[in-house]
Amino acid sequence: MTKYVIHGGRPLFGEIDISGAKNAAVAIIPAALLVDGVCRIENIPQISDVTLILNILQDLGADVRTVNRTTVDIDCSHIRNARVPEELARKIRASYYLIGALLGRFGSAEVPPPGGCDFGGRPIDQHIKGFVAMGADVDVQGGYIHARARAGRMQGTQVYLDIVSVGATMNIMLSAVLAQGMTVIENAAKEPHVVDLANFLNSMGADIMGAGTDVIKIRGVARLSGGSYSIIPDQIEAGTYMAAVAAAGGEVLVKNVIPKHLECITAKLLEMGVAVEERDDAVLVCRTGNLTRTNVKTLPYPGFPTDMQPQIAAILCLAEGTSVLTEGVWDNRYRYVDEFRRMGAQIQVDGKIAVIEGVEKLTGARIRACDLRAGAAMVIAGLAAQGTTEISNIYHIERGYEDIVRKLSGVGADIRVVVTPDAGKQAQVG
Repeated sequence: MTKYVIHGGRPLFGEIDISGAKNAAVAIIPAALLVDGVCRIENIPQISDVTLILNILQDLGADVRTVNRTTVDIDCSHIRNARVPEELARKIRASYYLIGALLGRFGSAEVPPPGGCDFGGRPIDQHIKGFVAMGADVDVQGGYIHARARAGRMQGTQVYLDIVSVGATMNIMLSAVLAQGMTVIENAAKEPHVVDLANFLNSMGADIMGAGTDVIKIRGVARLSGGSYSIIPDQIEAGTYMAAVAAAGGEVLVKNVIPKHLECITAKLLEMGVAVEERDDAVLVCRTGNLTRTNVKTLPYPGFPTDMQPQIAAILCLAEGTSVLTEGVWDNRYRYVDEFRRMGAQIQVDGKIAVIEGVEKLTGARIRACDLRAGAAMVIAGLAAQGTTEISNIYHIERGYEDIVRKLSGVGADIRVVVTPDAGKQAQVG
């Protein structure tokens, strides 16, 4: 068993560099399937979800070559197989982007249902609605999602999303770039990684307009050509380290960010008494005094991101007074609450609402990460807590955070990785 061991109660000082955006990378890499030629993708985060999606492309027959630690060349010109391996796809939620990309490339796709974190049903009905509207037949047989364009090529049309869905917006976009005619996505998601995917596709020759608004228009083109593209910085990784400074105290310069993408997070930290100074490509975060209660509701961008909900909950546990946290996106994102209670947090959950009564301190405990962002929140709580916190199931965290132990150690956190070969023996490895 591998776990994080944190000796908390130490303020953080120094600088942290932010990696490329996970949520952009796991869509842009499958988008390489649509390109006729070599794509060079830069600023790729070194995380397990990215490794998985690259392995899937290789299994399909892509030529993937590592240029350096954050850059890969991908050539999908010779792929002839539209069936995705089950054992890899079930480990990652973003495997559903392969449906849109393969439909766009081949007019057919066979992809297992996606895996990843469990926040309830998380259906892909809006994705399927879009594919069907564009002329595809979609059904599930033998544990696979089978999709096939009836005309051999996807057909442009108008798609209205019943809910604002990032995944559906991006997946329909992938299926539309090589389609016949114009596709219009209404009630589209506006997240930075939606815009980043559109920018990547446009740089390869696609014709996409309106990304970042609630109406996206995609005019199908005959082919996409190779080129180079650099992924945007990770909004959620940056927000997580901002939250860590807010909880533990100190002063940290969070570098390689787009401050505008962080405004929804910055606003709440300012309300809580945390100082945030925006710079060109960095934010300086400082917290010396007490934290003030606030209310937070997660919403689609530009609202407060659902992927920051557990992290801000960790801060609210230490804020003076009673805070109300409302989850406006997923049905089942409070499974981490029992772990926080082990550390002395006072949280009551009723459906999508959590009422958090701030406590003077959290106390270290043995806890387990139950999903990616909850795991990051437990790291934050451990940094702020008195005593020692041990976090198991850290593979969840490593799905989305590159070198989290090294980055936090670099600003003064006492955090290390411990491997326990068996019940009676421990070996420290970092």
